[in-house]
Amino acid sequence: MIEDIIYFFQYYVFFYATLIIVGTVTLTVMSYIGIRRYKWRFTKKEDKILKESPFVPGVSVIAPAYNEEKTIIANVRSMLTLDYPLFEVVIVNDGSTDKTLDLLIDEYQLVETSFAYIEKIKTRPFRRVLKSTDPRYQKLTIVDKENGGTKADATNAGINASVFPYFLCTDVDCILSRDALTKMIQPVLNSSTQVIAVGATMRMANSCEINENGVITRVRPPLRIVPCFQEIEYLRSYLVSKMGWSFINAVPNVSGGLGLFDKSVAVEAGGYDPVSHAEDMDMLLRMMAYMRDYKKKYKVAYIPVTTCWTEGPPNLSVLNKQRTRWGQGLMQMFVVHRKFLFNPKYGRTGLITLPYVFLFEFLAPVIEVTGFIVFIFLLLTGRINFETAYVIFGYIYLIGVTISSIAIAIDLSVDKLYNKFREYIKLVLFSLVEVVLYHPFIVFFSLKGYVNFLLSRRLEWGAMKRQGFDQSRNNPPGNVVPEKVAL
Repeated sequence: MIEDIIYFFQYYVFFYATLIIVGTVTLTVMSYIGIRRYKWRFTKKEDKILKESPFVPGVSVIAPAYNEEKTIIANVRSMLTLDYPLFEVVIVNDGSTDKTLDLLIDEYQLVETSFAYIEKIKTRPFRRVLKSTDPRYQKLTIVDKENGGTKADATNAGINASVFPYFLCTDVDCILSRDALTKMIQPVLNSSTQVIAVGATMRMANSCEINENGVITRVRPPLRIVPCFQEIEYLRSYLVSKMGWSFINAVPNVSGGLGLFDKSVAVEAGGYDPVSHAEDMDMLLRMMAYMRDYKKKYKVAYIPVTTCWTEGPPNLSVLNKQRTRWGQGLMQMFVVHRKFLFNPKYGRTGLITLPYVFLFEFLAPVIEVTGFIVFIFLLLTGRINFETAYVIFGYIYLIGVTISSIAIAIDLSVDKLYNKFREYIKLVLFSLVEVVLYHPFIVFFSLKGYVNFLLSRRLEWGAMKRQGFDQSRNNPPGNVVPEKVAL
């Protein structure tokens, strides 16, 4: 009996890995075609026209802030430098207990003002709206509210206060490129179908040089090991996976750190769920469900251009907190939205995307750990066919390295952000050892998140230690700035 189970499991793992590889290769091909089409459609000419046009749709940039006194001024200054004709910046002070609000008031000459704050989405109590008395900062709006315990609640308050038909959700500690809004609004204007959300490539800000206005002046791959691995992971996620899904209009989620949304659809769908640990995927699914329920055609688009830099976890301790939360959120999402799975009512999302995510992303850590336990058992009992084992491991390893290398090559073809070619080589070298030095931790932290969800352990948005963005200018080597990392 045991022999039959082991025999079955070995073949199951082999075919499971093969299906993952087939899926990944398919996404890579679709991503490549999609990126070629994007580069053909959108050129510098379109950028120039949009930047000079008085008819572009307005965009509200919404960023929640909780205890961000160390970086809030530089971050707001960066958002105000966006190169787009019609936008506003809405900062939501989510009951900060430090000097975040005081610093904003002093820096931007803020005063309380009368404001038609309509609570289209229910949040924790709203206190007041502040605007600047200086005409230079007329685009800036500060919403002060009671702490809601989650980023989602604060973002919903920002949506309530926003005045434009589209909003860009980001984190206050993210660095946006100056042309971020110009790039991300293009799929909306270029489509005959209603575009309800647009995502773009994000990458690590660790080790990048940033000037006093919060603008990145030099892009570098992270110097530290953990964020460098995450840089490779992000490139695969955005340039292969999400660009691939975008090709067939089946994107599963738009990142909470950078996403442009149609406000009317987001409001009708109920906004962000304040109790969700995967609020970005949760809201997009509800937006898509709303469009499907009312039989409206829609599109979710992704662009390959890097328009946002976020700080990645500098060490395993912070990575643990981030990925545990992601694992907890992923399991919560499948429990809450289980009706989507294999449901033809929700089109490609219900029949293709979510089943793929469930089988090959959600279940992958469980199957990997089970496979490792079986492997140890076979090793201890002398039942391993090493010739077959070498072939299987080599097969999986080489495909993984190849996909990472392709993602790096695609990034190089989209826009050469690194000044030196050897910096790309560094990413390739890191991809050679990722499966040994980084991936096992991701598996463990994901499983930890699943267990936390099953045990109903609560996660709140709070403070964690992170390195300052501009290390070369503000911080001597080894100086750690206690601050929150975007989870």
